[in-house]
Amino acid sequence: MIASAALMFTAAGAYAAEPKEGVEYTTISPVPTEASGKKVEVIEFFMFTCPHCNALEPRISAWVKQNADKIHFRRIHFARNEKDPLARAYVTLETMGTPEIASQKLFDAIHKEHKRLMREEDVTAVVVSAGVDKAKYESVYKSFGVESKMKRIGSLIGQYKVEYAPTLIIDGRYMTSPTLAGRPGQPEEQSQAAAIAVADYLVAKVAATKK
Repeated sequence: MIASAALMFTAAGAYAAEPKEGVEYTTISPVPTEASGKKVEVIEFFMFTCPHCNALEPRISAWVKQNADKIHFRRIHFARNEKDPLARAYVTLETMGTPEIASQKLFDAIHKEHKRLMREEDVTAVVVSAGVDKAKYESVYKSFGVESKMKRIGSLIGQYKVEYAPTLIIDGRYMTSPTLAGRPGQPEEQSQAAAIAVADYLVAKVAATKK
């Protein structure tokens, strides 16, 4: 499994050898995961306003679908504060069990339609346009559960020691990103491919210990 992941890494055109700790990925102090059974947890720290997160979105979404039987994937949205409407929108959708239903709409509104989406009502309008029930969404948006999750975002960022988006955390102990996995001056698409290949390698590495 790890050998095949290394081959995939090479195929991505990033490096000839398997990824190196401290170079293409780093090891962090372990944080408990939510994965069960043999699945490996993968977390993406992201922001809807981040152009690099937007660029990575099609690739990471396809990768998650391809590895649905191997990984437990979730996202954590950086938040400016506990009232951040974009972060709160994602937490609300996640709480509703439909975290991806409006994500592309929000990315597109910001990066294709050039909307600022700084106000709660503007974000809600985009979410509802994706087919989300407005009354249910607004009820969950103001719920205690969402409030609690919003208060935890800052501490989670501190636990994982994440400094920028997008960043991937594998099994609560390995960190990689296009910035870490890519080469200086490399086109963004190649850096993205390298990060996904490193994630493949790390998922295989962790999965091998779960057998």
